[in-house]
Amino acid sequence: MNDPVHTVPAMPTTRRPGCPFDPPAELLAAREHGPISRLSFPDGHQGWLVTGYDQVRQILADPRFSARKELMGHHPLIDYGGMQVPPAAPGEFMLTDEPVHSRYRKPLVRSFTARRMRLLTERIEQVTTEHLDAMEQAGPTADLVTAFAKPVPAVMICELLGVPYADRGAFQRQVDLFHSAEVSDEDLIAAYTAVQTYLADLVTAKRADPTDDILSELSQGDLTDEELKGVALTLLAAGFDTTANSLALGVFALLRNPEQLAALRADPAGLADGAVEELLRYLSVAKTSMRVALEDAEVGGQMVEAGTTVVLSLNTANRDPERYTDPHTLDLRRQDGGHLAFGHGIHQCLGQQLARTEMRVALPALFARFPGLRLAVPPEEVPLRPETADLYGVRCLPVTWDV
Repeated sequence: MNDPVHTVPAMPTTRRPGCPFDPPAELLAAREHGPISRLSFPDGHQGWLVTGYDQVRQILADPRFSARKELMGHHPLIDYGGMQVPPAAPGEFMLTDEPVHSRYRKPLVRSFTARRMRLLTERIEQVTTEHLDAMEQAGPTADLVTAFAKPVPAVMICELLGVPYADRGAFQRQVDLFHSAEVSDEDLIAAYTAVQTYLADLVTAKRADPTDDILSELSQGDLTDEELKGVALTLLAAGFDTTANSLALGVFALLRNPEQLAALRADPAGLADGAVEELLRYLSVAKTSMRVALEDAEVGGQMVEAGTTVVLSLNTANRDPERYTDPHTLDLRRQDGGHLAFGHGIHQCLGQQLARTEMRVALPALFARFPGLRLAVPPEEVPLRPETADLYGVRCLPVTWDV
């Protein structure tokens, strides 16, 4: 066993000035002390922070560590004041363990295969072109977040869920609100309630009149209406905001690494796949995950006690120098892949192939359409999402180009 145990007094919430793509310095420093550290939670709970690649991967694949929502009574940034966390709602399978998890996930697997995503590529190309056309017509400046990074995945997830075209504008606005880290609690609750209500109505409509979409396929199975609504909410969360933030922050990172951008522009077909994987590793917009130990388990030379909450630092694991050569460098030709940006194990992100396909299409197309694309403000003025948000990214990304 390692002794003494390094302790992190609080979960870091700020990144170093001028380093918007790197994890907070305290997280990187914790990893230098070893792959696992003690972490003090706001309510006094003494949990664990795991920053090493191998150890994060181990826990994500280990059934002794639970993802069940009702066990998550301690949060690294919030003091729940002893409040009992309720179980996951029916259908919200990412917050459950086996066998409940598989009951929801298995019917979805065929909908998110790499083959189906390849079949969707032509439609993603069409949606990408439509939004690039609109940007060009409205230009030569734009906020890339609202003009491109959000609309492309929003259209695709709406089509996969079968949201009617006439409803998409209002639906997407509510979805955007409840994913925002910048709105009041009242607005957040109102938006979430509106989305839940809409999805409940959509489930009813799909049962009565199925169309060619995932929700219609699932409605013909044995899931209840409440379970279908929960599944739809989970897919919405996984298929929209994560990709939108990866796209926008990815463009920011490429603009700040001109030699890497030049390589992508010179060989978009050859580098697109590698660029997507490297950006996912380098940025890790889904920064953390949490598990609770169901029994005593050894991790990284430390004994994690049963009932202890464990915070998994995905972004630090993806920068582990024991796993990656020169991990803090963006290298689109990197060969040491296998990142944890989509997690690992049974809870690995179901929509990862969709996200990859959208990024693989959208990024080269953007830079091909606008060869002179550049920031419209100094990089230090680009507003970033707070570290307290579930997903990291930019609030907006002002860009301009030559006409």
